[in-house]
Amino acid sequence: MTDRIVARPSSPRELRALAHPLRLRIIGELRTNGPLTVGRLSDIFDEAPGSISYHLGMLVEFGYVSEVPELAADRRERWWRAAHEMTRLAPDEASGGVRHQIVDIYAATLHRVIDAEPATEQEWRAAATSSDVIAHLTPGQLAQASAELDALLEKWADVGREATADSRPAQLIGHAFLRP
Repeated sequence: MTDRIVARPSSPRELRALAHPLRLRIIGELRTNGPLTVGRLSDIFDEAPGSISYHLGMLVEFGYVSEVPELAADRRERWWRAAHEMTRLAPDEASGGVRHQIVDIYAATLHRVIDAEPATEQEWRAAATSSDVIAHLTPGQLAQASAELDALLEKWADVGREATADSRPAQLIGHAFLRP
């Protein structure tokens, strides 16, 4: 797995850079739709360009996004892309605050999916799933299940790396944890 594919933030400063919900949404948008300008991100998030620029600066500082100068039409235009295809946070390294922000974004995404279902083609609705299971596992078994889930996500990220005429962005979310 190359560094281009997975970001593994671990220092407190790297994690704080991710802790802001708008920064997480910016990374997600750049991963989903490819390179975008500050103006386009400003429109998408209904945020002032100055605010978007500030948050991009924080993300650039820690290597989460990078500039794509070859896309600029002139010297004033700046394009940005996500530096990694996914972020992996180890629970023992990442703060609860960052992880709560990520789960909140996942929940908001899932709510938007449910709200959009009436207008979604039947073929796409039938292909999706939401499921969970309770299994009585040892720490070693949970670690193995987590590794297998990560491998499965990476497999499908590889399969869907490039858009095709009949593909659309699909999000796969995996969690494995000790039930409280």
